[in-house]
Amino acid sequence: MSFVLDNSVTMRWCFGDGTPEDLDYAAAVARQLQTDTALVPVIWVLEVVNVLARGELLGQLAAETSSEFLEMLKRMRIVTDPDTTRHAFSTTLDLARRHRLSAYDAAYLELAQRKQIPLATLDAELRKSAAAAGVALF
Repeated sequence: MSFVLDNSVTMRWCFGDGTPEDLDYAAAVARQLQTDTALVPVIWVLEVVNVLARGELLGQLAAETSSEFLEMLKRMRIVTDPDTTRHAFSTTLDLARRHRLSAYDAAYLELAQRKQIPLATLDAELRKSAAAAGVALF
């Protein structure tokens, strides 16, 4: 079964921060990717790069670590959804308005809703919005 992968989970794999429950959740998602495919909206790539660049700037990780992390992500079963932007001006905006989400978070919700697959996220507001929208959580 496929699922939508939110950047909040992805970054736990890099930084290893968060509560023990968050880390367990992120590890379970990573294990699932050994057999399943994660879908991500086009914004995911930019979010990943942004967090890594900020982490480097703040001295939280070295450029070499970022590069190694990106190589690991490239080997994972993560597929970028080509239709994210087609829905941005309509469904994504509607979801952002209705659930008071950023457009970025609404893109993950829109993708999970459109594909009718679970959403893997650690973001509390996004989890709450997914439940309200009838989207299953990983």
